[in-house]
Amino acid sequence: MRELFAMAAVLALASCSTPPAPTAHAVAQSPPSMSDILAHSPAGDWRPIDPENTLYMDLPAGRVIIELDPAYAPNHAANIKALAREGYFDASAILRAQDNYVVQWGRPDDSPRPIRMAHATLQPEFERARRQDDVFTRLPDPDTYASEVGFSDGFPAARDQTRTWLTHCYGMVGAGRDVAADSGGGTELYVVIGQSPRHLDRNVTLVGRVVQGMELLSVMPRGSGDLGFYTTAAERTPISRIRVASDVPPEERTDLEELRTDSRTFVELVASRRDRRDDWFKYDAGRINVCNVPLPVRVRAHS
Repeated sequence: MRELFAMAAVLALASCSTPPAPTAHAVAQSPPSMSDILAHSPAGDWRPIDPENTLYMDLPAGRVIIELDPAYAPNHAANIKALAREGYFDASAILRAQDNYVVQWGRPDDSPRPIRMAHATLQPEFERARRQDDVFTRLPDPDTYASEVGFSDGFPAARDQTRTWLTHCYGMVGAGRDVAADSGGGTELYVVIGQSPRHLDRNVTLVGRVVQGMELLSVMPRGSGDLGFYTTAAERTPISRIRVASDVPPEERTDLEELRTDSRTFVELVASRRDRRDDWFKYDAGRINVCNVPLPVRVRAHS
């Protein structure tokens, strides 16, 4: 199985029967910062984000870019792309903003649009079986919600002995549903904008994550209705359209790449964030939560 660990020293700490108490530290030489680590990363530790699994959501304030994850939600990813390609999301809107929780979008009730080729609902994809060829970079620290947590091809994930699933971290995108598990399919989507609501793991199908433009979503004003739903059209932020990036002319695309979460650079980044030894920190936590690990994305440099 292809699995990486966040450095031998980190694992040695994690294997202690009694976690070490936080201690004050003095460091003679400042450790490399996150920006230093990324600046010295080899090109092979980055991968381009696939335009076929990327969505562009156009808001009045700019473009939000979403990377879909067909490895964990293949049917939902395919259906969301089909919805986008038939124009289902054209002239849709932000429907809900609940502070420290989620922003949700889709078609308003007063502006319905028939679904032509896609599906209105799907069977849930809350989790899937673990596979021998899974790429998984495991964190060494215990987690409240899962026996193991880490990163799988750029997405925060969790697993037990037989199953694996994506986790509700900041910026993750899910398919909204009603009470029935099979009542969603991607016609309404939401993004986590606050503290990670991990209790939703394996209760909602997570389909991907926002890789650019979170600042456009996280500032949405709270809706006046229950759970932050907007009760009037004037409250909504319009979405002009959502497109699959591969359908957009190359000159209009945003060419992004993300740090491979199975790379040595990512392992070093996790270790640096887990054991904060820069001058501002007076005590080392010696722990890190799966939702506190940054997942770097940058515009690709072309020679």
